Amino acid sequence: MPDGVAGTTRVSALRVGGFVPFTTTDYPSALAAVVFCQGCPWRCAYCHNPHLIPACVGERDRAEDPGLAGEANGGFARILHWLATRRGLLDAVVFSGGEPTAQPQLAEAIAAVRERGFAIGLHTGGAYPRRLAEVLPLLDWVGLDIKAPMADYASVTGVRGGGIAALASFDLIRDAGVAFEVRTTVHSALLSPDALTHLARELAAQGIERWVLQPFRPTGCADGNLVAAAPRGAALDPALLARLRRYVPEIEVRV
Repeated sequence: MPDGVAGTTRVSALRVGGFVPFTTTDYPSALAAVVFCQGCPWRCAYCHNPHLIPACVGERDRAEDPGLAGEANGGFARILHWLATRRGLLDAVVFSGGEPTAQPQLAEAIAAVRERGFAIGLHTGGAYPRRLAEVLPLLDWVGLDIKAPMADYASVTGVRGGGIAALASFDLIRDAGVAFEVRTTVHSALLSPDALTHLARELAAQGIERWVLQPFRPTGCADGNLVAAAPRGAALDPALLARLRRYVPEIEVRV
């Protein structure tokens, strides 16, 4: 196996649905690569990576660098080999998805990347708190997607119990002391102004003082009704932002 990849099939078996070799937007103030992990238990209607939802990598492997778009059981080993050539050039590697914590191989995969000298970021919706707890000691930064007020989670994720898992994951991240941000994707058909205000109050009660709002992007979304309702993407009303800032003082709108 290239670059002395730890002799473990668990590492190389990480199911990779895509890979971005260079990004400046997925890890704070750092040049990073992003590993998109295949599989997600939730069915968020606004998802712009629906090809990552199935648990298995199909023919539509979306790695941006064709040279790294390996098969399900070889792709991550090839990424590790490539990362070894980027020491001193890249700062961090982010595991995104899909939902990275859906895969039991995640901890071993993260450890293999850390051994190569990179900081580690994780993008997660918090669907699997137990696996998140397993990898938290290996992380330098977490981007936690909070989908909706706790009582309304199923209306966004399409799955019952998501709010309970997300809240448990939030508690784990906060208590771990790892750097993190909370962000929410906004589409008025799924999150009304009142729902966003309710969520802002919930976040404030948890001590959150900074919140990233991500307006819906139609690119990649498979839900025609949501795209038709916001064909050029969602906009956030300044009056609504002012209302939300009464509860969470620092709000970034990330487009």
